[in-house]
Amino acid sequence: MIEELFSIEGTAQGTSRIHRCDARVKILIALVAIVTAVAFPYTTAVYRFGIVMMILFAVLWVFSDLSPLVYLKRFLLILPFGFFLIFFQIFFQNPHYDEFHALFTLPLGIAVYAESVEFASILAVKYLVCISFIILLSSTTTMQAMLEGAGRLGLPPEFTLVIGMMVRYLFVFGRMYLRVQAALSTRCFDSFDRSLPHRYRLRMLAYTIGTIFLRSFEQGERTYTSMLCRGYGKDSHLFVRKKPLTYSERAFLTISLISIPVIALAAWLL
Repeated sequence: MIEELFSIEGTAQGTSRIHRCDARVKILIALVAIVTAVAFPYTTAVYRFGIVMMILFAVLWVFSDLSPLVYLKRFLLILPFGFFLIFFQIFFQNPHYDEFHALFTLPLGIAVYAESVEFASILAVKYLVCISFIILLSSTTTMQAMLEGAGRLGLPPEFTLVIGMMVRYLFVFGRMYLRVQAALSTRCFDSFDRSLPHRYRLRMLAYTIGTIFLRSFEQGERTYTSMLCRGYGKDSHLFVRKKPLTYSERAFLTISLISIPVIALAAWLL
């Protein structure tokens, strides 16, 4: 997972047209796509909306010059978080329906209802659209650019400062973790090696976690002292330089903000 963190940031530093687009444009498009998908009524019309939105997503992904494997790999990493929530819907009578028809009954009297399966499929379409646009945003925008874009959109400076520090030291922690992992590998220790006693593996992992905690604490103390020496106080904030959007970015943003709600409205009315 830590290695994937560096991979995401490396992919986001591309030079395609989507990568070069201002972060505010990409944040607003992703936000509108997510809000529209979540607000779409719980009807089967969401299938039409989902198909059109995935075509739009595919077009944007092609312009980003990223491999489809990058999307599939990240989608599979995120999938378990939503899959179980969607899957278990088929076993419950959802309040959006008045009548229920059992498709089949499992042992212990657990019934699977046709209406619940339909509701789960609707949730799956909404989940797919939301996650796809989040992956597109994170794959084409660095964390620093995303933070600056959020600051230009009006995120309070207190939040940008705190989130900026969190993002910065997330990578510091990641490098520290990789160094500890390399040190364990040079000592021929593998926590998944079944030939080693469980007690020994647990003791070594406890030592490792304790070492990471102590080094994180010491790093935090050193960093805070350095910040105080540089004048850090309650009025400190992250400086975000003003940057106007280009005409092409404004046109792209306007077309997207209009077309996505129109797609949802057309899919619902047809």
